[in-house]
Amino acid sequence: MGCAKNEVDTQRMQSQLRRAGFAIANDPQTANAVVVNTCSFIQSATEESLEAIFEVAGMPNVAAGAALIVAGCMPARYGEELADELQEASAFVPCSKEDDISSIVAGALGLTDSVLKDLRSATLGAVPEGAIALDGTRAVSAYVKISDGCDRFCSYCTIPYIRGRYHSFPYEQVRQDVADRVAEGVREVVLIAQDTGRWGQDFDEPSSLGTLAGKLADEFPDTWFRIMYIQPEGITDELLSAVADHDNICNYFDIPLQHVQPRILKAMHRKGSREEYEQLMEHVRDMVPGVTLRTTLIAGFPGETEDDFDELCDFVEEGLCDYIGVFAYSREEGTRAYDLPDQVEDDEKAFRAQRLRDLADDVCTPLIASRVGSTVDVLVEGTEEDGQLFGRAMCQAPEVDGVTYVDQGKPGEVVRVKIADTLLYEMEGE
Repeated sequence: MGCAKNEVDTQRMQSQLRRAGFAIANDPQTANAVVVNTCSFIQSATEESLEAIFEVAGMPNVAAGAALIVAGCMPARYGEELADELQEASAFVPCSKEDDISSIVAGALGLTDSVLKDLRSATLGAVPEGAIALDGTRAVSAYVKISDGCDRFCSYCTIPYIRGRYHSFPYEQVRQDVADRVAEGVREVVLIAQDTGRWGQDFDEPSSLGTLAGKLADEFPDTWFRIMYIQPEGITDELLSAVADHDNICNYFDIPLQHVQPRILKAMHRKGSREEYEQLMEHVRDMVPGVTLRTTLIAGFPGETEDDFDELCDFVEEGLCDYIGVFAYSREEGTRAYDLPDQVEDDEKAFRAQRLRDLADDVCTPLIASRVGSTVDVLVEGTEEDGQLFGRAMCQAPEVDGVTYVDQGKPGEVVRVKIADTLLYEMEGE
């Protein structure tokens, strides 16, 4: 469940289970154990995870005694409280314990250490160290986590309580993960974290995201690299230069701003202002010609007045971003924003969020349409049910920015096309 970072964690657990001698069932209803990797970032994600857990609990094999294991963000956020409420689960695996998944599954199935050792010996060397695609197919694009946790403690966010304090993964670990994905045939590596821009700052000998991206791009010149979730403070001239200097680093920046009104940003425990963000966007476009910009915004944060919201709308209307994700503020227990005064009514939050989404569509889709006539490289990803080939250009991140339909190529190939037409966020290339 949840974000791409959870997807990476799931793949890692799959890989560890395979190396321990377990087989991954094609149908969960035939499994001896089912692991649900949960999301609990906001209440709606928690509810969705609970629905999945109860769906699994109702499967015939689980009802007959197969193990139901709840992993990820929910156990990390709710701890013993969750164990008391979910009697259906055989075991709970918070994020910090996911590396122990093999022994936890073995324990839930009543396997002894000697049996687990025999299983592991039987598969030694037979399963690669790299992650295994969730659906068993060969992916052309894959996520690689470069850090975990967060130290920002934005007042609305649960991530620091779920994932812990920020810690960068060592360069060699990141490089090995990238090398594994490339060896599997991946053509695009998406570098992700809760706060990618801080990578390397916590090392004894500090490094930087710009250094990381440049070194990886140099070593793997035939691989596209894309960087997601860069906070505004992480956009440095070093990073911008690394992107501008490497044709295989996507000239694409995902910069979550959340709001532009200084008073609201301060209440969010964030820095910035509309003027600062406008200058930042202008600077990025100056240093990286042809750059694509994405941001996310929160509507209805406590204390947001009509004037504050109008200022957010005015910022969107400037057309500084090619893609904009919008979320209604979710009031989460345990966060500082939960107790802030002047909470906005749920109906009003939903209204503002939808108004902002509609405005973003009105502003952004003409920007997409302006690409007609341009020539771009497209990484072919697969075919629709009707046989139509599709892929993504560097200006399109996985899962969020639409796709480009093409008339030739095979999955994993990069084809050069001219954009002939667009429909909302989709593009058509010839």
